[in-house]
Amino acid sequence: MPANARMTIRAACAPRLLALFLGLLWAIGGHAAGFEVLSAATRLEGGVYRLNARIEYRFSNVALDALQNGVPLTVDIEMEVRRRRSWLWDETVYALTQRFQLEYHTLSRQYLVSNLNSGERRAFPTQTAALGFMGRIHDFPLLDRSLLTENERYEAALRALLDIESLPAPLRLLAYLSDDWRLTSEWRVWSL
Repeated sequence: MPANARMTIRAACAPRLLALFLGLLWAIGGHAAGFEVLSAATRLEGGVYRLNARIEYRFSNVALDALQNGVPLTVDIEMEVRRRRSWLWDETVYALTQRFQLEYHTLSRQYLVSNLNSGERRAFPTQTAALGFMGRIHDFPLLDRSLLTENERYEAALRALLDIESLPAPLRLLAYLSDDWRLTSEWRVWSL
């Protein structure tokens, strides 16, 4: 084979190999475990601040294996309203935790999501659908405006985390020692 033909083949393969390599890097990075608050905002309607948010849950392989083997996973969504202060630390004037439990039932091959605050329970055919449901907060009544003082600056904050304390005792010890179980998002903060 002439040298020019080999160079042409190498030149044609190089972009494909680069695309394959970048795709593998993206896939590895795209599946890293962790939670992320993608968006969060409030709107005032009828004297009540209503929360809309989207959260992405990426569980570690260890947590997913436990889920598949009958261990329920509890996720806490922490919500706060803070009064901004110039010279002191911000004051938390309102805090609420919304709790969800995710379970997998082997016999029915269904994922069950329970809202531990309201008692609502829903079944989903796929893990993606269950996590999508848990990750959408729509028109949640966060706080009554009358509870806030006029002419003060307030901000709202939201984060999601896996509740290690709700795991069965033998697994809880392992969870404290492993980064695979420390799944939490950063606080997402916005003006109220």
